Amino acid sequence: MSAENPLTKGSTHPALPDDGAPRLYSNRYCPYAQRAHLTLNAKKVPHHVVYIDLVNKPEWLVDVSPLLKVPALHLVGGNSKPSLIESLIIVEYLDEKYPQNPLLPKDPLKRAQDKILVERFNAASGALMKIALQGGDGSDLWPVFDIFEEELAKRSTPYFGGEKPGFLDYMIWPWFERLPVAEYFLKERFNFNKERYAKLSAWVDLIVKDEVVQSHYATPEAHVSHFKKVAELFKNRK
Repeated sequence: MSAENPLTKGSTHPALPDDGAPRLYSNRYCPYAQRAHLTLNAKKVPHHVVYIDLVNKPEWLVDVSPLLKVPALHLVGGNSKPSLIESLIIVEYLDEKYPQNPLLPKDPLKRAQDKILVERFNAASGALMKIALQGGDGSDLWPVFDIFEEELAKRSTPYFGGEKPGFLDYMIWPWFERLPVAEYFLKERFNFNKERYAKLSAWVDLIVKDEVVQSHYATPEAHVSHFKKVAELFKNRK
């Protein structure tokens, strides 16, 4: 059940304390699951974590995640004990359920605009996977970062959320944490530099020190090691 030894095919569903705390089914290197971890930690919500092997998923995962995805948040405090899937749905639920340290903007327009920006950032995920698994050159990653460089300049604040990290910051951070993966595979073609991305570079240097980010953080070496294993698996399955 630990991050180092995720539960796999043939395992039994772990017995967890019957204390009403939500249960997060996750994978240590899944950026989407990281969104849920960051939100739970930002809210200081007591919870249990069950790590899943996404290559050889346990058969019982379907009981808490019908689409066999992580993150899945199993709510056990009520009678119906529902599970939520999809990272943004989980994050929005948590932000409404636990009002302490609100992440989404209160203003409806700003909230909508931040959600749109998260959708626009989705292309970065595919671009990173393309770099690691298909020999992509990063040409479809940098235009996404250009959008967010301009957005930070427009907001004139250290974080997208203002004076402290908010919804947009935590929703896009997992992919910036994995930038060393792009650097490893692209080598001299890596084009994230402080001349082109002065605002984003300053943001990265700032948010990486954030208490919430540090609460669920993996080192560049750990991410590169993970992606090298994934790339090898992908290569062998072709």
